[in-house]
Amino acid sequence: MIQTDFPSKSRELNRPPLQSPAGTSQAQFSPRPPRLIRSIAMDLTEPVSPDLASTSVDSKSPLRILFAGTIFLGSFLLFLVEPIAARQLLPVLGGSAAVWITCLVFFQTALLLGYLYAHWLARRPSSLMHLILIALAVASAIVWVVRIFLGSNSSTHPIVTVFAVLGVSIGLPFLVLAATSPLLQVWWARLESSEIPYRLYALSNLASLLALASYPTLVEPYFTLHAQRLAWCGGFVLFAVLSAIITLKTRAASPRPLTVVDPSVPPAALSQKLLWVLLPMGAAMQLSAITSYLTANIAAIPLLWILPLSVYLITLILAFQFRVLLPWGIIARFMVVMLAALAYSLSKTNAGWPLWLSILFFLVELFFACFFCHSEAYGLRPQRPSEATLFYLMFAAGGALGSFLIGIASPLLFSLNLDLPITFLVTALLALAVNWRGVWSQRMLWIAASGAMVVLIFMVRIAYLRDATVTVRNFYASLRVTQTVSYPGTTTRTLMNGSIQHGTQMFGDEALRHTPTTYYARDSGVGLAIRFCCPDAQPNSLRRIGVIGLGTGTIAAYGRPGDRIRFYDINPAVQPIARNVFSYIRDSGAQVDVVEGDARTSLANEEPQNFDVLVIDAFSGDAIPIHLLTQEALALYRRHLTPNGVLAFHISNRHVNLGPAIDLVARSAGMQATRVSTDTTPDPGEYTSTWMLVTSSSSFFAQPPVASVARLQKPVPGLKVWTDDYSAILPLLRW
Repeated sequence: MIQTDFPSKSRELNRPPLQSPAGTSQAQFSPRPPRLIRSIAMDLTEPVSPDLASTSVDSKSPLRILFAGTIFLGSFLLFLVEPIAARQLLPVLGGSAAVWITCLVFFQTALLLGYLYAHWLARRPSSLMHLILIALAVASAIVWVVRIFLGSNSSTHPIVTVFAVLGVSIGLPFLVLAATSPLLQVWWARLESSEIPYRLYALSNLASLLALASYPTLVEPYFTLHAQRLAWCGGFVLFAVLSAIITLKTRAASPRPLTVVDPSVPPAALSQKLLWVLLPMGAAMQLSAITSYLTANIAAIPLLWILPLSVYLITLILAFQFRVLLPWGIIARFMVVMLAALAYSLSKTNAGWPLWLSILFFLVELFFACFFCHSEAYGLRPQRPSEATLFYLMFAAGGALGSFLIGIASPLLFSLNLDLPITFLVTALLALAVNWRGVWSQRMLWIAASGAMVVLIFMVRIAYLRDATVTVRNFYASLRVTQTVSYPGTTTRTLMNGSIQHGTQMFGDEALRHTPTTYYARDSGVGLAIRFCCPDAQPNSLRRIGVIGLGTGTIAAYGRPGDRIRFYDINPAVQPIARNVFSYIRDSGAQVDVVEGDARTSLANEEPQNFDVLVIDAFSGDAIPIHLLTQEALALYRRHLTPNGVLAFHISNRHVNLGPAIDLVARSAGMQATRVSTDTTPDPGEYTSTWMLVTSSSSFFAQPPVASVARLQKPVPGLKVWTDDYSAILPLLRW
C-alpha cells in the first residue's frame, strides 16, 4: 500500500524555471536541505507564522506534539495492518504474489476513499460525524480481533474475496487512518494560520518506513497472528483517543481560516490537475509491475515485495523534501539508461542476469522512475492552500488507478504478462508530457524513448510467444506451454509460470512419454514414497494417492490399474492444460480426478480419503503458502492418511529452506521426518530435487532403497513450531 502525504509548498528543484501546464512559472529555491530528523525536531517547536511569533513556544508545543504524535501513530498503524490483514487471506487464496498485488489495489482504493473523506470534511466541518466514525472504526477493529471473516467461493472469485475480506475486517479503521494525515494537516494550518506543514509529511513517511521494516524483523518472528491483531487494535484504540482529543480541541479553538491567497495567484489548471493523477499513476504502475515481475520471474523469495515498497516510500520522502539532491538532468540520464538496460533484459526471456544484479537493476529503475513521477507531481502542486486536499485526493486517485491497471485490469486484458514493458512506455510518455514545453533536446529524447518502448512491447510479446503453444493468464498465474526438440525425434513440452517450471513431458518415444520427469523422477523423494509406501501390502494391491498441486499431472505416471489419484489445485486454468496438452493423466492406468480450489479448504470439507501417499507440492512457486505447513494442516493431512501413510513435501527452493519447519511440525505430532535430496540426474528430463518424507511408519524408513538416501534434517536454533496463528519465514531464508 502507498500512503502519500504532501505539503502544498516546499523547496523546488535547483534548475531553470519550468512552465507549468497552466503557463505560470513556479518559484525556485535552492537552500541546503535540512536533515530529516533534525528538521522534524526543530519544526515541532518553532513558530510557523508571523501572527504566532509572539506566542510562547511552550504554549504551542503540547498541541503540536499531539498533532505530530497522532499522525506518526496513524501512519505506523496504517502500514503495519497491511501484512497482518493480507496474511489472513492465505487459507483461502494460497500464497500467490497476485494476492499481495490485489491487496495493494484494495489499500490504494481505501486510501483514495480516506482522502475523499478528508477532502469533504475539510470543506464541511462536522466534529460529531468524525467522532462517530472514529467510534465505529474502533468497534470494527475489536470485532476483527475477535472474529475473522474469510468469505466463500474464494477460488472462483478471488478478487471479490480479497476486497470483501479486507473491507469487512479492516475497511473502516483503514479509512480513518488514511484520512488522518491530510485532515490533520489542514486542521493544523487553520489553527496556526500557516501553510500545509511539510514536517508532518516527513514524520508520516518515516513512520510508514519503520512499520514496513519492523513487521518481518520484529513483529512476525515473535508474535502470533492473534497477538499481532490484538496489539494493533490496542494501538488503534490509543490512536482513536488522540484523534478524538484533537477533534474536540479543533472545534473548541475557533480555528482561523487558511492563509488568504493573493487574488493574482490562479487556480490549478485542468491540465495540471490531470498530471496530479497521471504522475502518481505511473509510479504506482512501476511499483506493482516490478513487484509482480521480481517475485514471478526473477526470484521466488518470500518478503521480496518489501524492497520495492521501501524504495517507493523513500522516493516520496526525497521527492517532497530533498528534491534538490537529484537535479533533473541526472534523473533523465539515469532513467534512459535504466529503461534501455531493462528493455534489453526483458526481450531476452530465456537468458538472465545474476540474481543480485537483476534485483538491483529493477530497484534502481524503480527508484528513478518513481522519484521522477513524485518530484514532478510535487512541482505541479497547487499554489492555493484551499486546493491542498484536492491535490491529496487526485494523487491518491492516481495511485489507485495505477495499481488497478496492473493488479486487476492487465490479467483480464492480456494473455501474456506485458505489464512491465507497458509500464515503461507509460513512464516514457509521462516524461515526454512533462518536458513538452522544455528544451527541444529533452523533448526529442523522450519521443525517441517512447518509440523504443512501443517496439519493446512487441519484442517482449514475440519473445514470450517463441516456442509457445498455449498462453493463458488469470489471477493466479501467467501460464505458457513451450515445445522444443530436445532429442532426435523427441519433442519436449514444458509448463511455465514466469520463470518457474511446473513440469515437462517428452513425446516421440513411447517409454519416455510415460516416464515421470523433472522433480518427480523414480529416484526422487516422491518416487520413493509412491513405490515403497506400503511395504506390508500385497504386490498388486491398490493405492490411493493425493496430490496438492496439479502442474502437468506428472505423478499420474505412477498410476497402476485400479489405483486412485486425486489432485487438488487452486488455479482453474491448470486442469485443461494438464488434461489436453499433456498426456500423463490420459495415459495413467489409475482413476484420476481433479478438485479445484484451495487444497486445505477442500480436504477440510471431504470425508477421509485414506491416502497411502499425500504429496504436498506447492512450495516452488512465487510465494510460500505457509498455511499448508502448520500443525493444524498436518492434523488435517493425517485425517486423510492411512495409519502408515506417507506425506511427501516438495521443498526444492533456492531461497528458503522449509525442511526445519516441516521437521518441527512432524516431531510435534509424534511422526518421523527425513530429507531426501537428488543431486544427480541420470534419467532424461530429471531435475535435482529435495523432498521431506513424513510418516508414522518405522518400517517405511527401514526399507533399504529409502534408508540409503534418507537424511535427518538439521534443525535451526530458535525456530518455533508453525501454527495457523504463528509462522516466521525469515529464519529459513538462504542469504
